[in-house]
Amino acid sequence: MRKLLTTSLLLAAALAAGSYGLWSRERPAGHYLSDLRVQLALNEGIPGERGNLLGVQPELFSGDYRSRHRLHLKLAAYLQQARQQGLLGPRTVVVLPEHIGTWLWAMGEKQELYDASQREVALQWLLLRNPLQFVSAWVQARGSDRVADTWLRMKATSMADNYQQLFGGLAKEFGVTLVAGSIVLPTPTVEQGRLTIGHGRLYNTSLVFGADGLALGQPQRELSRSEAQGAVLEGAGEQALQVIDTPAGRLGILLGADADEPSHYDELIRAGAHLIVVSGNSHGHVPETISHVGVALGGRLWDETATGHNVVGGAGNQAISEPRKGARLVNLWL
Repeated sequence: MRKLLTTSLLLAAALAAGSYGLWSRERPAGHYLSDLRVQLALNEGIPGERGNLLGVQPELFSGDYRSRHRLHLKLAAYLQQARQQGLLGPRTVVVLPEHIGTWLWAMGEKQELYDASQREVALQWLLLRNPLQFVSAWVQARGSDRVADTWLRMKATSMADNYQQLFGGLAKEFGVTLVAGSIVLPTPTVEQGRLTIGHGRLYNTSLVFGADGLALGQPQRELSRSEAQGAVLEGAGEQALQVIDTPAGRLGILLGADADEPSHYDELIRAGAHLIVVSGNSHGHVPETISHVGVALGGRLWDETATGHNVVGGAGNQAISEPRKGARLVNLWL
C-alpha cells in the first residue's frame, strides 16, 4: 500500500511538473484588434530641403507588447500614414517617447499577463512563467527595491534584442533617422552599431538609429538619478551629453529629468547641437531659438494611463498640443 501511495504521489508530481512546463511554453495567439489611425496634431514651419523633426505619440495598450510583430504593426502604420502625408524623407528625424522600450519586458508572455487589470498582477504572471530568470536576475539586483530591479533586468537580453530589431528595423524600412525612445537596461553600450548589455546597474537610455538600421553613437543615458516602474535608476556617471550627426543636423537628446536642467541645453548648444529632442513630459526649459521636439507616450498599460503634452518649436516660436486620446503626430519643418 505504501509503495502504491509513493508511486501515485511521484506520478502526480511528474504530471504537475509536465503540465507547468507545457503551460509556461504555450503562447496562444489570441485575438488582436487595435486602432491604427493617427492624427496630425501640429505641423509647424515650411516644407523644404533641410528635413523635419517628426514626433510620434503612439496610443499603446498592454496587448501591443505581446510580440514584436504586433508593436511593429502599429508603429509602422503610423509612419506609413506620415509618409502618405509627405512627412517622411531622407532628412527626417522621427522621435518616439520615453520608456516605449522599457515595456518590452512584457513581450512573449502568456495571455493571462496581458489580460491582467493591474501591473502588479501582470508581474506575478511574469515571475511565475520565468522562475529561473527571476532567480538569476535577483542575484544581480541592486538598490533599495530589489524586486523592481530584478524584474526590469530579468529579460534584459531579449529586451535589448527586440529594441534593436524593432526600432532599427523601422528606421531602415522607412529610410529615416529614428530616436527610438528610452529603455531601461543594465550598463548598455553599442558595439559596431549593435546594442549590447552588461551586468551592472540599470540606466534609462535611448538610442538613435540611422537609415541603415544601425545605432549611431553610444546610448544616451539619463544623467539624473530617476525612477522607472518602481526601480531606482543610476545616473550616467562620467558620461556626458553627446551630439550625434544626422542628415537633418547635429542632434542632442535629453531624457526624463535631464530636461528640467537648463544647463543641459547650454551644454548641447556649446557642443554644436542644431536640434534637441526631449524624450518625456518635461520641456519647459527648451530655448525657443533652437529647433526641438518633445513627445509623450499615450494609451493605457494595465492600470497606468499614459498621457502628456507634445511640443515642437524653433526660430522663436513654440507650439504645444494638449493631451487627448488617440495617436498623434507633431511635425516641425527645419
